[in-house]
Amino acid sequence: MASRLTSLKEPFLCFTLWGKRNAELRRVSMTSTIPSAVAKVETPKKLFTPRAVHVQIAHSLPPQKIEIFKSLEGWAEENILVHLKPVEKCWQPQDFLPDPSSEGFNEEVKELRERCKEIPDDYFVCLVGDMITEEALPTYQTMLNTYDGVRDETGASLTSWALWTRAWTAEENRHGDLLNKYLYLSGRVDMKQIEKTIQYLIGSGMDPRTENNPYLGFVYTSFQERATFISHGNTARHAKKYGDLKLAQICGIIASDEKRHERAYTKIVDKLFEIDPDGAVLAFADMMKKKISMPGHLIYDGYDDKLFEHFSSVAQRLGVYTAKDYADILEFLVTRWKVGELTNLSGEGNKAQDFVCTLAPRIRRLDERTHGRAKKTTAIPFSWIHGREVQL
Repeated sequence: MASRLTSLKEPFLCFTLWGKRNAELRRVSMTSTIPSAVAKVETPKKLFTPRAVHVQIAHSLPPQKIEIFKSLEGWAEENILVHLKPVEKCWQPQDFLPDPSSEGFNEEVKELRERCKEIPDDYFVCLVGDMITEEALPTYQTMLNTYDGVRDETGASLTSWALWTRAWTAEENRHGDLLNKYLYLSGRVDMKQIEKTIQYLIGSGMDPRTENNPYLGFVYTSFQERATFISHGNTARHAKKYGDLKLAQICGIIASDEKRHERAYTKIVDKLFEIDPDGAVLAFADMMKKKISMPGHLIYDGYDDKLFEHFSSVAQRLGVYTAKDYADILEFLVTRWKVGELTNLSGEGNKAQDFVCTLAPRIRRLDERTHGRAKKTTAIPFSWIHGREVQL
């Protein structure tokens, strides 16, 4: 799962978990703390400690609503598991990489490295950030298994929900594997720093504020799968522009997986709107009021306390994932779930309906105002690319 100041920095950060800190972000010093290749590396300043920014709520779904998901197991088997592919029909990372058993392996790697020489550093920052986010997959499976009524109770449960979670994880696992190996072969990045960042991120976890509540959780995953589809699709487009058609193919095939997974998650919420429209719209509004945090919002490399914000800024400037994308996804989901057409809602449901149906235009207006007062930004070093500086 992926990424996101100039002109668009403020609106985007307003719609992440870090929105309350964006004013602070504008004041931060960009002095490098990244050691050179020959400098002694100091002991990292923190362990796996997520930054607490809100009071956590657990198990907010009442028992009668948990029963809804248990009653939907047959429906999930027929409507959700069909979005998985048999292993033998799935692509595998090796399909897109030089074959180590081939006599031409060294030549293939040389060609790959030559293509990568033409790609700018800011693109690699985005690609690395997306790859690291994909590599934190254990966290996402853990998150899905916190949801009441749909978790894999034994680790090998045969319920439809558990089968989906494990198979979804297995399909997603190929994404990080493929990007990781490609970046390793490229010779353009500092793999040890990347590996440390992955370890930090998995150790820190994530907190999308879904409260063990599958209503909230499936709204979140619907949004996030579309966001990663967009992000990987845009990295494919950029790779093609830079002349690396193989990398474009890699990013494109990952995006196609994300699109297929998005269809499954949005279909689950389709069903919730059908059988419990009031509960579904309240959950949708709740997640949008909290702002959808990116899966890698706790990303850290041992040096940069604001690494997620800096990575997001580069992705925003490059057009990999932007405030406009956030608004577009929201608008897409409002249309997909026919939120504006809901009737017979409770008073709170009507307020939630109005909130989500009018939010995207407000995001766009904020985006446009920020465009108008955009200021010159600075460049900072990224440890992932050997401390080279990239414009924010």
